[in-house]
Amino acid sequence: MKQLMLRGTAVAVITVALGAFNPVHAQAQPAAAAAAVEDEGGVAEIIVTAQKRDQRLQDVPIAITAFGAEALQSRGLADLSALSGLAPNVNLDGGTPFSGSSAVLSATIRGIGSDDFAFNIDPGVGIYLDGVFLARTVGANQDLLDVERIEVLKGPQGTLFGRNTIGGAISIVTRNPGKELKLKGDLTTGSFNLLRARLSLDVPIAEGLTSSITAGVTNRTGFQRRLRYEGTAAEQRAIANSDSFQNFSHADYSNASRQSPDDNISLRGKLRWDNGGSFRVTATGDYTRQLSAGQNNSLLAVSFPPGPFAPTNPLPGTGINPIAPNGGVLFGGLYNFCIGSTPDQIAARGATAICGARGTSVNPGGLLAPLAGVNVDNNPNNNRLPWDGRFITGDPDTTYATGPTVNDLKAFGFGANAELDVADKLTLRSITAYRRTNWTAGSDLDGSPLSILELTFSQNQEQISQELQLLGNDLFDGKLNFVLGAFYFNEKGNLRDHVVFNEGLLQVDGPNDFDTSNFAFFGQFDLRVNDWLAFTVGGRYTNETKRFEGGQQDLNGGNYKLFGCADGNGTIAPFGNFPLAPPVAAGGPPCFAALSFPDPTNPVRVFVPGVNRQKFDNFAPKLGVQLFPADDIMVYGSYSEGYKTGGWTTRLTNPQGNVAPSFDEEIAKTFEVGIKSTLWDRKLQLNIAAFTTNYGNVQLNQQVGTSPTIDNAGTARINGIEIEAVLAPTDGLTVNAAVGYLDASFTELSASVRAPGVAGAIPGVRLGAVVGGQLPKTATWSVNISPRYEAKLGNGGALVFMADWSYRSEVFNDLARYIQLRRPPVNMVNANITYREPDERWYLSAGATNILDQRFLVSAGPNEAAGVLFGSFNRPREWFARIGFNF
Repeated sequence: MKQLMLRGTAVAVITVALGAFNPVHAQAQPAAAAAAVEDEGGVAEIIVTAQKRDQRLQDVPIAITAFGAEALQSRGLADLSALSGLAPNVNLDGGTPFSGSSAVLSATIRGIGSDDFAFNIDPGVGIYLDGVFLARTVGANQDLLDVERIEVLKGPQGTLFGRNTIGGAISIVTRNPGKELKLKGDLTTGSFNLLRARLSLDVPIAEGLTSSITAGVTNRTGFQRRLRYEGTAAEQRAIANSDSFQNFSHADYSNASRQSPDDNISLRGKLRWDNGGSFRVTATGDYTRQLSAGQNNSLLAVSFPPGPFAPTNPLPGTGINPIAPNGGVLFGGLYNFCIGSTPDQIAARGATAICGARGTSVNPGGLLAPLAGVNVDNNPNNNRLPWDGRFITGDPDTTYATGPTVNDLKAFGFGANAELDVADKLTLRSITAYRRTNWTAGSDLDGSPLSILELTFSQNQEQISQELQLLGNDLFDGKLNFVLGAFYFNEKGNLRDHVVFNEGLLQVDGPNDFDTSNFAFFGQFDLRVNDWLAFTVGGRYTNETKRFEGGQQDLNGGNYKLFGCADGNGTIAPFGNFPLAPPVAAGGPPCFAALSFPDPTNPVRVFVPGVNRQKFDNFAPKLGVQLFPADDIMVYGSYSEGYKTGGWTTRLTNPQGNVAPSFDEEIAKTFEVGIKSTLWDRKLQLNIAAFTTNYGNVQLNQQVGTSPTIDNAGTARINGIEIEAVLAPTDGLTVNAAVGYLDASFTELSASVRAPGVAGAIPGVRLGAVVGGQLPKTATWSVNISPRYEAKLGNGGALVFMADWSYRSEVFNDLARYIQLRRPPVNMVNANITYREPDERWYLSAGATNILDQRFLVSAGPNEAAGVLFGSFNRPREWFARIGFNF
């Protein structure tokens, strides 16, 4: 029924729009005229390159939200995620669950995206910097340094943009060097001791050879404070007995008193050759360095779900049971059971080894004291605090965390964009690039002075890419435009996870190595049949090979300890007889084999050794038709497909035998109709798009026991409408407005999601993943209104007033739709005022963001095995003041 209503609405909107005008034959306005129309008043034009050539935004039959340099500067936007509220059906968050860094971008467009940073899952929204694909979400939340424009393309862009643009693409285009000596920049101060300085210098070198250097520095104190837990004297003694996070294996041991600070440096240099001849080339280099404490994190709730191995009479504070319904150990309940039970009670449950010394004889240097019975041995000096809700502050700006917190990112890249006019209206373009990132991050997710859930990561990645394009422009009297191309991409890297559960009852050490190669051939033809009719046909063939080796291991040997293959002193017997499998006597299976451990040379390794390989190939077509019923009106319809390759699940803590668990590729098939119009003597620009998408093999995070695994969650149907308008009724006043509606829901769930304990509903706790349930990170309604008024002053200067109001309806941050992790409906209001002096040599600006002080979870996740529900909040209300100059 919703689908019929949507299609009916789309037809009605387009019919009404067409009926309002007398059909006349119209020629498309050439892009070269864009600069002239800005001086005539009305809505200013934006030139985009969504189809690999310069076009007016209104001439492109794709739903695009574009932001020019002036719009970005006047709002004072610092990074890509700040655009989230300004584009309908688009969600851009700085940070993903447990990433510990706002430099990681979680991007979702029209319900399709990715909310993870791991190597084993690719992004669903492609981020492009000057035409170069950024393969990782780490570092994708780009600093908007000297940006000329940003184009947000909605819907599958597989034909021209290629891999991992199944939800859409975001193209960041930085400014090329000017032909005159020029210096511009700004200095900003604000809340939390903000100091941001940006500078850009253009230097002409010789006739036809220009250069530019751009630099930016941001320093800001974190808004979340780490507090000392002020408990009783007994509680303080118990905290002192807890193990420091420094006693466990981590990628970094940095600590800080505040979280979510900024200490960033960005550099970009360009060298451009263009003497007006047939050859042009731009060489680019950029560098980013971030070194600070990690992203804010709050303990939202503690959890002890029921299961089959609960004690008949649970001891106070032990929770209901230490074993999860799907067989995974609930370490929160187990930790409380160990410290609060007598040796006899522990032995009766077969838990002497797991409650004993932490660590194994495989790594004897890492052995820590036993937990068994420390709170019931009549010795208060070795007591430990149980895991419970006492550490929930209820304030997003404070936490009792004492564990690791770090964000250390180095990213740089080099590239060259060369163009050669091989004939009249025929251009050959080459885009060559190399990029590298080195990243270390850490988070204390339990928000307490205990080591209940602490994580650190190190990731190293490098990529090379080469793209060739042959462009035909305005052939046959402007009737034909085309692009033919080839693309090659290779990415290598490694990611190592360190995760500590519940004072070391589980100690994950996960080295993983990846290598991906991709090549593709693509083409698109746009044929203008006559004044009122045009067609588009295109396609892309992709071939991709992935290689992966996982080395995930449990340094505590928990499975050996749980199933009778270890003693209480940390000694494991991987090659001893498995006591629970007859015969018990000699000749029975060795423990490592009976428990499905895959590597006898490393008995605590849970992932199958050796290099795993997968190959994928796909052809993604695009078909479109455009009608031009009147001047400055285009009606279009299109069919397009998007594709994202599969991979492997890596975050595993139980032995996998000889199987490397994998997931399949995603496919999105989208039908879209729309209208783009410029009306009322260019005083109104109105664009409408309606679409429906069949989304197959949806790749999402699924929390299985201790592990946030990636798997195919099922299929979904996504229906939506987007209305975007720009109104310029009088000189000086411009109003941007947008409304998005999205019905993105599951039509079928996979067996992995339906498995007991994974994503089912729990009354009062989570709504569960169900057929008809909303996809994560997807708001049903998104609304934005942004007025801008420029008042001319008598001295020739101007005052510019700008405001943004955006609304997002309820959003769930996870597949299982935990109630505590949801994002409620949000109203965000930002405003600023700018004085611009008569010669526009300098300006002063002051404003505030999040004026209503709306707080919501940017990212959140559950780990019931640890007994922790956690999340990161958006920034609070803040003010800023800026002075800018332009010489």
